[in-house]
Amino acid sequence: MNGELPKEETVEDDAFVRPFIITGGRAEPLQADLRLETLVVAVGVPDETLTFERRHIVAVCERPTTVAEVASRVGVPLGVAKVLVSDLVVAGQLTCRQPAELPLQTLERIRDHVRAL
Repeated sequence: MNGELPKEETVEDDAFVRPFIITGGRAEPLQADLRLETLVVAVGVPDETLTFERRHIVAVCERPTTVAEVASRVGVPLGVAKVLVSDLVVAGQLTCRQPAELPLQTLERIRDHVRAL
């Protein structure tokens, strides 16, 4: 031994992208009224100029989907999903609506998806 401490080996996942890279460094969505239970739906087919995550979100939202479910299905943290969904609403790729009252089944699905995050 020459007095040096052994180097710790770290294994990094090459596929991991930091959330702030995906959102362009933003932590706040452009639309402050997005909630976990907000339903979002695609206006049309995903625009080919969109980044991978944004195209994936538009594809996931082919049918009305909650913001919490988008986060779970795309595999991003909820805050990142809110920023991306908000961007897509502003860009006209998605529309959103707040349900008047959520059925128990939807609340349970949201709870399960949030726990999975």
